Amino acid sequence: MTQRRATLTIQTPEGIAFPLVLADPVVRFLALAIDRGCIYIASIVLSSALNLLGVISPDLAGATIMLAIFVLSIGYPIFLEWTWQGQTLGKRIMRLRVIDEDGLRLHFDQIVIRNLLRFVDALPAFYLVGGIASIVNARGQRLGDLAANTIVIRHPRILSPDLEQIAPPAYNSLRDYPHLVARLRQQLPPEGAHLALQAVLRRERFDDSARVELFAEIRTYLAELTPFPAESTESMSDEQYVRNVVDVVFRTEPSPSVTPLDLSKR
Repeated sequence: MTQRRATLTIQTPEGIAFPLVLADPVVRFLALAIDRGCIYIASIVLSSALNLLGVISPDLAGATIMLAIFVLSIGYPIFLEWTWQGQTLGKRIMRLRVIDEDGLRLHFDQIVIRNLLRFVDALPAFYLVGGIASIVNARGQRLGDLAANTIVIRHPRILSPDLEQIAPPAYNSLRDYPHLVARLRQQLPPEGAHLALQAVLRRERFDDSARVELFAEIRTYLAELTPFPAESTESMSDEQYVRNVVDVVFRTEPSPSVTPLDLSKR
């Protein structure tokens, strides 16, 4: 039996390594149970509404209800995983996410394939085939994941850091672009935010050459996610840029040291 990994490290084209926590079968089953509960409740509501067709034809009502429940069972995970970038309601509650196994953008066809093969993974009952596959597979992939080249990861809960350790300047020019800050918060995955935060907090532990190279790579990654206007970043060092990004991502309110009066004096 292949030894199952607890984490998986994915390296981006920029050379940045992301350690990902693989979801274990128990947590995935709990997320699945939540999703099945949601589908069951939605099926009851839908069946009650479609029962009105019984006035016209009981056979038509029965066939329509069966078809609607089938579409709901398939459409629920596909729609939510595409809309919520790899999450359903159950996955969101359990802090799980489906991603491409190479860390690339999740494509719609991958979502469709992994969910259509749920019928195979569910055989003969209680997801026995899928459960066995995820246990023996090193990456915890069920058959649908293997066919779609996807993995399921668990987001670590990132506690609010002590932002005074980041030590940004009194004036953070990135805050002049709140719409870009909001976009960055939306596009930056938790693993990326955690990596940038840890680099800033541990910056004194690196030797000079490694420190320069690390922050240059992280800056390239962050800038590709959400580019800020050149005039707001061109004078920043790579390390200061990353520190400013960490500041705007984790600080929910403006720094108390920044006031309109302070900015007018600069």
